[in-house]
Amino acid sequence: MRQGTSSGHYFQTDAEQAQIERRAAKASNKNGDPVVLKSKLLAAVPDPSAPGSLLIAESTGSVRRVDVDAGEAKQVFKGPSAPVTCVAVGGPGNFTLFAGSWDKDIWSWNLETRAPGRKYSGHTDFVKTIICAKIGSKDCLISGGADKKIMVWDIETGSRIHVIQDQTVSMMALQHLLIDPLESTPEAVILVSASSDPHIRRWRITVDAVEQIKENMTLRYINSFFDTEGEEVDLWTSSGDGTAKCLSRQKGFATEDTIKHGSHVRTVAVTDQWIITAGRDEDVKVWDRTSGKLYLASVSIDGTVRKWPLHRGELDRINKERDEKANGTQEEEPAEPAESLMTAEEEAELAALMED
Repeated sequence: MRQGTSSGHYFQTDAEQAQIERRAAKASNKNGDPVVLKSKLLAAVPDPSAPGSLLIAESTGSVRRVDVDAGEAKQVFKGPSAPVTCVAVGGPGNFTLFAGSWDKDIWSWNLETRAPGRKYSGHTDFVKTIICAKIGSKDCLISGGADKKIMVWDIETGSRIHVIQDQTVSMMALQHLLIDPLESTPEAVILVSASSDPHIRRWRITVDAVEQIKENMTLRYINSFFDTEGEEVDLWTSSGDGTAKCLSRQKGFATEDTIKHGSHVRTVAVTDQWIITAGRDEDVKVWDRTSGKLYLASVSIDGTVRKWPLHRGELDRINKERDEKANGTQEEEPAEPAESLMTAEEEAELAALMED
């Protein structure tokens, strides 16, 4: 054991210290045109009001707008005194920013003016995932927490419409929520939930009722999305078993394709040419489909936001530069490392909670 340098004299194992040093080394390179922030970045969503920008959940208890194209950190939305763990945009006109926090509350702001809005309180443990949806005539916010509950909120009034739990199989801490774009209707949304137990659950939610859709889907996954570019709108998942999987809608969401990242996969994205995975090993891996022209913005625990070209030629160039650096033929230009605003003890506690 060795003593950490942060306040509070927090003791770190050699493995923890090695991880800190590895992350610092990764943060010191300029691959991906990094935007350096002085915090841990815990989640990100596109900013619909500013194309080319992201809304970043920060461990310092704020949400920051980052212009990825310009490489600049912009406005900050403040309020929580604890880390922000998830973000979403929705409400009337898509003008409201929501942020789930370690303080068990969901905060909101006007996306244009940054004026604070309503606070949604009800979870008894920290909020891990949020998503917005229109159910009937109501603009709704759906949240999942470490308290093993899904809550559906009326955005306008702040009241809880539903509190959802599995009545037959114990549901652990929520990890991710998403809406099925194909099977949802104006009056009922089909919600897909992931939790720390090895079950994928689907729920049919109306303003008046909730019905759990019974099916046999057992897969421990952390993040997911529906591939709206594909004809079948299949479900892609990232999993703690080191894989990303495509679950075929036509086959009852049975596994059709598996990508072996090699480490706990935190998130997955696809285009019609590429599959991109990012893991706990802090690597972003691009898996070949054909060729592409898109950019992928990556958010990292090293305190940087990076973007990556998906042109085949650009990827070849990045690989060549990486090999040259590994062989010592090209000197790496260091970027200014971000200074953590959390103690080592707080960072370890946050990491443990995020991985439950």
